[in-house]
Amino acid sequence: MARPRSITDERLLTAAGTVIGMVGPGFTLAQVAAEAGVAVGTVAQRFGSKNGLLQALSRLNTRSVVGLMRECGELADPVEGLRAAVVVIYEGLGTAETAANHLGQLGVDIGDPGLRALLGEHFAAVEAELRRLTRVAARDLPGAPGVVRAARVLLGVANGAALDWSIRPRGRIVDRVGQDVDAVLTAWKGVS
Repeated sequence: MARPRSITDERLLTAAGTVIGMVGPGFTLAQVAAEAGVAVGTVAQRFGSKNGLLQALSRLNTRSVVGLMRECGELADPVEGLRAAVVVIYEGLGTAETAANHLGQLGVDIGDPGLRALLGEHFAAVEAELRRLTRVAARDLPGAPGVVRAARVLLGVANGAALDWSIRPRGRIVDRVGQDVDAVLTAWKGVS
């Protein structure tokens, strides 16, 4: 009979995210193991390789972000729920330094066909949730384009703000994304 796992995949993946934020794409499985407080063999056995670890981390990140977005959508005011959902996409980016390290890993991920496909799935899931929330808020956003385009615009605003903030950080990422999203939503509300 196999021994039950005492270390969850989520704990190992959380450690991987922390390490990537600290050192960027040059991280090692040994660093992840040290962060998680386990042997390197535990990480290697669970995920097979650094690439396997990154694939699992990408899947977890997609589930987590979409889950947080859904929670935001529960707010009484649909426009506020939509706004909160856009902002929460990058809430976990952290400081400018950790953001830069995560962006460095993103660059590596884009160069790998398997990881790039998972990024595509991530952004498709995020955009689908934004479409759902935009549909709910549509009557309060009379100046918005159609739901599909509106969701794409909001995601583009969040992505652009996060990238720009990572390079030229001022204040907190959530404040920056929120300000840019507010500019769009205010225009769509027809409020001057």
